[in-house]
Amino acid sequence: MDKIPMTIEGFEKLEAELKILKSIERPAVIAAIAEARGHGDLSENAEYSAARERQSFIEGRIKELDAALSIAQIIDPKTLSGHIVKFGAYVHIVDEDDEEELKFQIVGQYESNADGGKISVTAPIARALIGKAIGDSVEVHTPKGRRSYEIIMVIYE
Repeated sequence: MDKIPMTIEGFEKLEAELKILKSIERPAVIAAIAEARGHGDLSENAEYSAARERQSFIEGRIKELDAALSIAQIIDPKTLSGHIVKFGAYVHIVDEDDEEELKFQIVGQYESNADGGKISVTAPIARALIGKAIGDSVEVHTPKGRRSYEIIMVIYE
C-alpha cells in the first residue's frame, strides 16, 4: 500500500481527533443509543435513528483515521532546505496576469485547509509546483481557467 505523506503537525492532529472519537464521542453515542432504546418503539424513534446515524459516522471516521495513520509517511519540513518546491514547503507565488500573490504550505491530503493556507499535495497547483525552483513559471488549470504563476519564494520551517 502506498504511503500517505503527512507533516508532523498533521499527524498529531489526526491522532488527537482519533483519540477524541474513541474516548469521548464513541462512548457518548453508545449512551445516547441506550437512552433512546428506553423510549420505546424504535421504528418511530427519531432520537434512536439520529444516534445510530451518528454512530455510523463515528465508526467510519475511526476506520478512516486508523488506516491513514497506519500508512502515514511523516515528513518534517524543518529537515528540508533549498529553492526547489517539495512536500512541506511554504511557497509564495505571483499570478503572472494580475500580479496577485498567493502564499501557502503544501501538505498531505488529510491536513489540507485552503482557508488556513494549506493545500494538498494532490491539488493541481501543488502538483504543478513540486520539483520547480524559485523563478520558474508554471501553468495550472484552475476552475477560473488556465493560470500562470511564478515562484518567488520557497521556505522550509
